[in-house]
Amino acid sequence: MNIYLITVNILTLLAFFLHTFIGDKELKLIEPDANNDPQFLKQEKWTMARTGWHWISVDLLLATIGLGIINFTDYLDCKELLLKILAIYFFIYGLVWIIVIAISKDFPKNYLKLGQWGLLWLMSGLIYLGLN
Repeated sequence: MNIYLITVNILTLLAFFLHTFIGDKELKLIEPDANNDPQFLKQEKWTMARTGWHWISVDLLLATIGLGIINFTDYLDCKELLLKILAIYFFIYGLVWIIVIAISKDFPKNYLKLGQWGLLWLMSGLIYLGLN
């Protein structure tokens, strides 16, 4: 058993549940009021953002399933390649997260309050360690 890869598997599972259920509750806090949006332009944009949000939820679920298959079965022959791709994938997600924070309007402690980049880079690093 590879403790690094099992740890990432647990982290992706937790992130999936938090992102899917707690995150959706938070998104509902900013749902536009239909009375102030007669052409539903804000509702359309909010719905797109919510859909994109859950797109990431699906990414986390698929990463959890993929890591579970890698960790607990011998089903795949190309585990090392898939882990390398997943490590790069999480690293790039973290990089994009940092870039979006950098180009967005500043607010106090924005890099800490929006610290998901740290989780993504932690997962990338743990996968890298698990490969070596």
